Amino acid sequence: MPAAFAPLRHPAFRLLWWANLAANIGLWVQNTGAGWMMTSLDPSPVMVSLVQAASMLPVFLLALPAGAAADIVDRRLYLIGAQAWVLCVAALLAVLAFAGWIGPWGLLAFTFCIGIGNALNFPAWAATTPELVPREDLVQAIALNGIGFNLSRALGPAIGGFAIGAAGVEAAFALNALCFLTLLLALLAWKREAPVRSLPPEHFLGAMRAGMRFVAASPAMRAAILRACVFFFFTSAVWGMLPLVVRKGLGLGPEAFGLMLGVMGVGAVATGFALPALRLRLPTRGGMVTAFSLVSAAALALLGVSGHWLPAGVAMLMFGAGWLAAASTLQAAAQFATPAWVRARAIGIYQLCFFGAMTVGAVLWGWAGARFGIAPALLIAAATCAIAALAVRGFPLDAAPPAEAPSVAMPSPEAPADELRHILGADSGRVLEVVRYTVDPAERARFLAAMREVRRVRLRSGATAWRLLEDVAHPERWIELWSVESWTEHLREAGRLDAADRAALARAAAFQSADRPIEAARYLTVQP
Repeated sequence: MPAAFAPLRHPAFRLLWWANLAANIGLWVQNTGAGWMMTSLDPSPVMVSLVQAASMLPVFLLALPAGAAADIVDRRLYLIGAQAWVLCVAALLAVLAFAGWIGPWGLLAFTFCIGIGNALNFPAWAATTPELVPREDLVQAIALNGIGFNLSRALGPAIGGFAIGAAGVEAAFALNALCFLTLLLALLAWKREAPVRSLPPEHFLGAMRAGMRFVAASPAMRAAILRACVFFFFTSAVWGMLPLVVRKGLGLGPEAFGLMLGVMGVGAVATGFALPALRLRLPTRGGMVTAFSLVSAAALALLGVSGHWLPAGVAMLMFGAGWLAAASTLQAAAQFATPAWVRARAIGIYQLCFFGAMTVGAVLWGWAGARFGIAPALLIAAATCAIAALAVRGFPLDAAPPAEAPSVAMPSPEAPADELRHILGADSGRVLEVVRYTVDPAERARFLAAMREVRRVRLRSGATAWRLLEDVAHPERWIELWSVESWTEHLREAGRLDAADRAALARAAAFQSADRPIEAARYLTVQP
């Protein structure tokens, strides 16, 4: 089997990959039908762009709670529920469209409801991939998911365009429902081995807070989110205005609209297969994203000046290449920046941010199209996309190799007293953790530098607050304080640390004076 398809040798991944391909084809058929239907119901640039915004807004609103739910409940049942919702809404939309009972605002409402199902699905599906393949196949599995998504982008719009031309938009909506039924049946057939939990599941609100704290304390995730927002905000101009470019600028019909999106998908799929070779020329993820952001900007400019289908097709081919390379690289960067325990939540926050950028961008570029004209708006988007891509290229997406951890004794607090064990649990109240260091004052600056990384480690692993205190009478004495929400959350901390986190803690502990051990203690918050 070629290396590009190696993850397909795993039966569960293969089953869900093919089913997800069918569902994504249906989603693009749905998007094509909704965008084209709106050009008939209300052809203003703002209303057409609102179709794209309505499909993306639910991700902005629900990505974080969806990610938290996907991390704390059985992921298979969660995905089944999400697909069942999309199937029911898609089927109802098809029935009402056949009856002729859908107006412009009704279409936006149904598009929003389908977007709710997709918002619930996205973070859970992203977090499921590492369960389906071993670690050595994970990178290619992520790439293969991107190839599948863009293969559906190549096929779905073309199928949708021809379905609309042959039987109307109602047929496109019905086909979407059928495709999601395929994915629902595959999820029912998937025999997932639920992970063994030694601790009770996290509370929903606490899980969301832990996810936000992790992202806030993770420089790699912050860089991925920032660069994704920049890229997707400017490139959303294509999604918001392409139906009008085809209908008004080129004077073509729904088949051409579907083919334009299909050409874009072809460019994306071809680039997906070429990514291993491209990584040899652009070995850093940051360099890859910058280069293909500029390719996307050039595609926006070419689309803006095109008055014929041929240059417009070339622009969409270029745009598909830039979109796939940049989007899949950003997604991989976000995946590798998150450990398993928080992956769905962190990916949910990542998707919340970039889908929010796409939603705002689609509305803004639709307004710019109405105010200045379609071509000028695309040219403005192209210029600002290139400038912004160059402005954020200094935010690295590649993690630095971890420094070697010193071999030192780590602090270990005393075991809880027997008379207090009965109150230690999820309802114990806040736990304050304390570590006391004795450090040579000559090492103060280096110790503070090490503790800055310790702070990020504590916050990523669940701390709600962190402080470092220096004794004004004895400058060699330091106290590190941090709090967690409960005793159960304290017990989760050790399982959330990876090798790099433990190395950072060891580097800080190495500053301890040799004549005395580091002291550690834990305190419960008590209401007198």
